[in-house]
Amino acid sequence: MLRLRGDARVRGCVFTYATPPSLLLSVPFPAFQKSNSRRNEDRESSNPLRLFIIFIVLKLRLLNTYIRQMKEEAEIDLRQALPSESSAFIQIEEIQEEGAAQVMSEALLSEGRVDHVKMMMGLHPTYLTCFLRTQNALLQVDGPLPLPWRHFIIILASARHQCSYLVQHHSSAFLLAGGDKSWLGGLHCAPPKIQHLQTLNKLLAHRPWIITQEHIQELVCPGAEARWSLAELIQAIVLMSHAHSLASFVWGCGILPEPEQSGDESVQMCSPAESCSARDESRNQQEWSEAVNEVKLLMEKMRKVQQQGEEFTQEEMVTCFERERTESLLEPADVQRCVLPDCFSRFVVDADFTYQDFSPRGVQAPPTMRAQDYSWEDHGFSLMNRLYGEMAQLLDEKFQVVCALTYHTMAMHSHVDTSTLRKAIWNYIHCIYGIRYDDYNYGDVNQLMERSLKVYVKTVACHPEKTTSRMYFSFWRQFRHSEKVHVNLLLMEARLQAALLYALRAITRYMT
Repeated sequence: MLRLRGDARVRGCVFTYATPPSLLLSVPFPAFQKSNSRRNEDRESSNPLRLFIIFIVLKLRLLNTYIRQMKEEAEIDLRQALPSESSAFIQIEEIQEEGAAQVMSEALLSEGRVDHVKMMMGLHPTYLTCFLRTQNALLQVDGPLPLPWRHFIIILASARHQCSYLVQHHSSAFLLAGGDKSWLGGLHCAPPKIQHLQTLNKLLAHRPWIITQEHIQELVCPGAEARWSLAELIQAIVLMSHAHSLASFVWGCGILPEPEQSGDESVQMCSPAESCSARDESRNQQEWSEAVNEVKLLMEKMRKVQQQGEEFTQEEMVTCFERERTESLLEPADVQRCVLPDCFSRFVVDADFTYQDFSPRGVQAPPTMRAQDYSWEDHGFSLMNRLYGEMAQLLDEKFQVVCALTYHTMAMHSHVDTSTLRKAIWNYIHCIYGIRYDDYNYGDVNQLMERSLKVYVKTVACHPEKTTSRMYFSFWRQFRHSEKVHVNLLLMEARLQAALLYALRAITRYMT
């Protein structure tokens, strides 16, 4: 039993640790009584203002005690409350050890559960805050599209990458939002207006550089059947691009189904199936001393890149870009298609349409997009701000946060400037999507990104459903899991920005 401190106590009020904060704050200002003989010796103690202040202080102490005990109990029960595994690549204990325990505790206190995506992003709380704000604006805040439509569009986009985690989650959310259950029977059951998104959906998912103003015109021109307004279309484009990039994150981190999804057989067979035992086997087969040397070598290369003062001509810059892109074409990628399970096929049209290496060769190949001609900062943000103002601000903040995110650490080293490495990863992803920065030396990508890292990044960005645990554990063998999750955050946002740039450029050309 918890009583008030000191001689004074609130008449008739006795609280326990379990007393909820709402009750503590609702107790009215009472009459106080002194329990010792000095109450008649000092009349100032009965001053109403003094008693009021004492009462407020006591209520705050009780509230702080309640919050502290609840947090302590949550930390004690955290291991029991969390699912046994949230990732096929990272064990739950390692997620907690690397800094996500606080985020998990707060989520348990506020929501009673922690979903696997939030658990993984919780390794980087600053980014998680931005991500949740953006996702809430997409799926909760009023907008041109009804809530059920938004969830259904995400289902269609997630199915392109066979992401059962997102398909299942948003199928449930679709029904909770009042969606028509018959739509879940397949794309053909949805209204024609949504069906007309399927071409734009597959292009955004696999080859966004093909998107032209004609694709936009087919959807928004006054004579179009089931016409889309520009406001509706821009929200649908953000929803689809968000789902495509988030599917890359889910596959790249090996995120497993939620407990409520695990009973669905179709979900189990469509989810990452490789266990963490692959990691142990990989560690047993590798010499850790070699991995330590790899970290030292990478740090030395980073220092050289940062210190080099050599300037290159524009022609040399273009040559480096084309060389890097040509080499990326040689990276192995298992793109053999299997028969899609029904949980995906009913939402997918033209399932054989997948990522194809962006190459300038061939008569019909599109030209490289120069960032200086159409960039997010100078062009994309401005158009988005006109058509979807709140989302433009949220996306811009998220891009800035993920690009600047650093803890100045690398594996077992601290006080490290990782800016050149982060920039190389971002620019490499844009490179394989055909976006070139004229002021960047793409020779740095070859210097800083080992082949195993390139294979992993390209697979997760372009063929996420082909990601394996062997790919995950083969690069950066001495790095923390949180650092590999950081790579996935960069990858997810770079892919999202690339897709948005191509779509926004097409809208710009349609409008002019």
